[in-house]
Amino acid sequence: MLNMHMIKAKDLAQKWHLTSRRIGQLCAEGMIPGAVKQGRCWMIPADVKKPDVLQKTGSKEGFRNSTTALLPCSVGITSYKEASTECYYVDKTRLIKELIDEHSKVFLFIRPRRFGKTLTMDMVKTFFEISESDTSVYFKGREIWGCGDEYKRYQGAYPVIYISFKDAHQKTWEDMLRSLKFTIKNEFRRHNELLSGTALTESDKKYFNRILDMEADEIEYQAALGELSYMLSAHYAAKTIIIIDEYDTPIQQGYSNGYYEQTTQFMRNFFSAGLKDNANLEFGILTGILRVAKESLFSGLNNLVVNSILDEKYDEYFGFTEAEVRKMADYYGKADKMGEIRYWYDGYRFGSREIYNPWSVISYFNNNCKAKAFWSRTSENDVISELLRHGSKEMSESLTDLLQDKEVSAEIDTDIIYPEIEGNQDSVYSFLLVAGYLKISNYIAEMDDRQFCGLLIPNKEVKAVFRKEILENLSMLFTKPTVRNCQLALRTQDSELLKDTLRAFLLQSAGSLDLSHENFYHGMMLGLLAIMSDDYLIRSNRESGEGRFDIQMEPRMRTMPGVIMEFKVGKDYDQEKLEKLSKEAVKQIIDKKYTVDMVERGVKEIQLYGIAFGGKNVSVETRNHHEI
Repeated sequence: MLNMHMIKAKDLAQKWHLTSRRIGQLCAEGMIPGAVKQGRCWMIPADVKKPDVLQKTGSKEGFRNSTTALLPCSVGITSYKEASTECYYVDKTRLIKELIDEHSKVFLFIRPRRFGKTLTMDMVKTFFEISESDTSVYFKGREIWGCGDEYKRYQGAYPVIYISFKDAHQKTWEDMLRSLKFTIKNEFRRHNELLSGTALTESDKKYFNRILDMEADEIEYQAALGELSYMLSAHYAAKTIIIIDEYDTPIQQGYSNGYYEQTTQFMRNFFSAGLKDNANLEFGILTGILRVAKESLFSGLNNLVVNSILDEKYDEYFGFTEAEVRKMADYYGKADKMGEIRYWYDGYRFGSREIYNPWSVISYFNNNCKAKAFWSRTSENDVISELLRHGSKEMSESLTDLLQDKEVSAEIDTDIIYPEIEGNQDSVYSFLLVAGYLKISNYIAEMDDRQFCGLLIPNKEVKAVFRKEILENLSMLFTKPTVRNCQLALRTQDSELLKDTLRAFLLQSAGSLDLSHENFYHGMMLGLLAIMSDDYLIRSNRESGEGRFDIQMEPRMRTMPGVIMEFKVGKDYDQEKLEKLSKEAVKQIIDKKYTVDMVERGVKEIQLYGIAFGGKNVSVETRNHHEI
């Protein structure tokens, strides 16, 4: 063994077209004869033969065990090389043909989080990038390889800049700028071969080293995308492809944390240097969740082709189609699970195509086909949180309706200028749509370049996530004791506890400007009660009897009591006047026969609440409809 020529795991990985991690796993499992561990590294006989478990079968799913072992699911894997050779891989390589055929300069793909953007961009990078090793092996047998020799000539023919801003979640501009510089530095370091080449001038190399040493000034970092593309094109005598993943993350953080202008100015100059009128650019791709308006970020960039979830082109390349999920279910012998998979993870609509959440489908098979909300809390949504904090009564009503599988209507505009979105209720729905919380259920009308659409929650998973993430943000002003005490008061019909809970909340949280309109109190109560939508169908401002109630809570289980609330607001009322007003509210419920609809639907017990607000004071009067 000592006289045998040995190589490192990373050398064998390159030879077998696997990752070093996979080689390490095989060594640890005893699958590679003669492998020995020296310190932290595996050393392997140079002439070792590839085990049968890694021999290619020729199927489009990739590499399979020659016996009957199934490929694992690629949960969280964003490396195309690893996903396509060591895991079950849903072939999206035809996207490469589409990009080549369209021949546009800059593409912007907008899709929700965890819909395969990063893996797909790494696939594009792997296909086009010049490499010391033969990367064509990762595409033979894939769809792109069957598209003709005219596409094969693009493989491995271009230098590629690949930058991801996935880690740009800093709270201050100073920390964000340092993060951006570090990200840019890492991409320069990935192209260290430029320093040993002859194409760069001494001035170019000094600039390159200033970036590496993080000693360049802010202007030099803003110019980095254009400068690096020039250097790569000079070195390789070929135009450069630029890929920017999660381009909008710094912009979102800037908006949420108060440094929007600084980050927008930096990113505008950074993108412009690389993507606007760049003679060294073959083409560029940006991916993100939100489309930031040209006027604020892509100023002057007239070569940008935007593809959002509303567009039919490229609709199949992010997320899984019905046919792809069915094929995956067949592969794992779980065809009988398609109904459950569809119920939990289908329902998205990109362009004209029904799409499944790929992250959740993969996680489902990886979890022994036990369904749950895998998509929950897979990233931050600070912008949505900010918008919901300023939500109106109407928004609270609509979000409650959505949880109860009711369609809401909104004008959808995916072209976003952040400073203009506050106070615009339709912006919230546009954000929720592009972020994956809602789907378009109905195209109602088209106005200019905007769509007026019906919206629904896509599936069971998102409904669970919606309740946890969106309503939590909507009700983030409510402490856990406030929510708990409110629920306890309603279930035990304790009017004193409800009064004390509401008054304590108003004393701690409400501003004086909030307290002049009934709409504020109505929205506050809807936000507080929406969390109980598992137990109740919650309706607001609906007709019943001879009028319109404020809030109705119809129990899903008929053994529970129903609730009807009527609100009154008395400006500058003392407690005695408020008590009288709350009694009037209960009388209105009785006189207008608001209980009629629930009684007809079989609710046997209904609790009536008259709630009077006066500034930060509250009075609660309650009656049972049997006492009427």
